Amino acid sequence: MWTHKSWQGRFLAHPLAAQERLRAYAGWCTAVEGNTTFYATPARETVASWARQTEPGFRFVLKLPRAVTHDHRLAGGDTDLHAFLDAIEPLGPRAHALWIQLPATFGPTDVPALARFLGGLPTSHRYAVEVRHPAFFDDPGAVGMLERTLTRFDAEWVSFDTTAFFRTQPASDAEREAWSRKPRTPLRTRALTDRPIVRYLGRDDPTRTVEGWRPLLDVVSGWLREGRSPTVFVHTPDNADAPALARRFHDEVRARLPGVAPLPEPAPVGPATLF
Repeated sequence: MWTHKSWQGRFLAHPLAAQERLRAYAGWCTAVEGNTTFYATPARETVASWARQTEPGFRFVLKLPRAVTHDHRLAGGDTDLHAFLDAIEPLGPRAHALWIQLPATFGPTDVPALARFLGGLPTSHRYAVEVRHPAFFDDPGAVGMLERTLTRFDAEWVSFDTTAFFRTQPASDAEREAWSRKPRTPLRTRALTDRPIVRYLGRDDPTRTVEGWRPLLDVVSGWLREGRSPTVFVHTPDNADAPALARRFHDEVRARLPGVAPLPEPAPVGPATLF
């Protein structure tokens, strides 16, 4: 994500070597989603470079490979899983959670497969599960079954809040594309562990994004008062202003809870140049 084209020259210096962009991003935000690991497991040396560019407290939430979660639906894919776990080992404590995003067809009848999978994972990592089947949001029995399973293995339920995005019709090409791909999922306010994770999808209009995250401010502030350590990712369909929006969300939380540590100061970004 730190290589996002529209950030070059705005949030990250340009030109900037690829192996330095994460270091620059880490001056804006202290956590990142590892979405690319869903499609391909990076080389171990690549991951080692990520570790060199970040402080030990930086948080990576890394998605398990598609082969494991979607192709094999957690019942197989051991070779891909072991290759992934070996590749991310250089991150050490930066691997905040391993993100198990499940397909929308993975429903309540599949929860026993999830339990078996979680039970076979190494305890050296923390795990967070994202589900998209409608029953996990509409059926209290399904919700309770999944919560009990995750609690048994000290795994978190990732909340993907798209309520603000789907409140009104899309108004840009990026929003129209996201409209057809993103799930309609509510904000989840119940944390199962001391490290809840929220993914928030706003709109390309920053004002509407800020308006939409108001309920989330209450939730995150409440978790912090309880002594939890939440991680929040702020997205928009085009993600053009995501780093600045994430910092604004953090500032609004700090306005309520001044004891929350400030984010680092970003490195200065000079004017774009061709040379």
